Amino acid sequence: MNCVTRILTAIAFILLPLLQLRTAPALAATEKATFAGGCFWCMEAPFDKLPGVQSVTSGYTGGQVKNPTYEQVSAGGTGHAESVQIVFDPAKISYAKLLDIFWRNIDPTVKDRQFCDIGHQYRSAIFYHGEEQHRIALQSKAALEKNKPFKGAILTEITPASVFYPAEEYHQHYYKKNPLRYRYYRYGCGRDQRLKELWGSAAGH
Repeated sequence: MNCVTRILTAIAFILLPLLQLRTAPALAATEKATFAGGCFWCMEAPFDKLPGVQSVTSGYTGGQVKNPTYEQVSAGGTGHAESVQIVFDPAKISYAKLLDIFWRNIDPTVKDRQFCDIGHQYRSAIFYHGEEQHRIALQSKAALEKNKPFKGAILTEITPASVFYPAEEYHQHYYKKNPLRYRYYRYGCGRDQRLKELWGSAAGH
């Protein structure tokens, strides 16, 4: 191999990885949305089916205890709320759309409870990630206050996101794993009945 050939080979060796980087498809950026709407079992299904949503995880956030268990959170006193964290592609679904779905799956007129579940751990809340989400959440709440189909005041918190702790595995997608128990709980809690009172035909959608 002569000198020129060696130089050309070396140049090709250097440039090839750079060309591959330039032609490789860019990874899609994702964002997180975190909402609390009472029992997290009931908050997974509305988001799971949406195009652009990559994952929905039940968990605990907004409290002071590290790595809390379900028993600790459900007993109260940890400061956490049962929540869901959604990973979504903003090119396919907007944060504003997720907020629309969130509102129509909760009762925003009550404090420290949702349906049959009572306590600070069952409060409704929007845990925003960054100032853009904060702005959109405030706009969404203001629009709802102006056009709400019910009389009660909106008491849902809008607060900065903090550490999110995924719940135990048996809670994840409970509505799929235990559909009969899930439906019995949801009906017995009066969730769908109350949502229909608040939102009419738009309830849950």
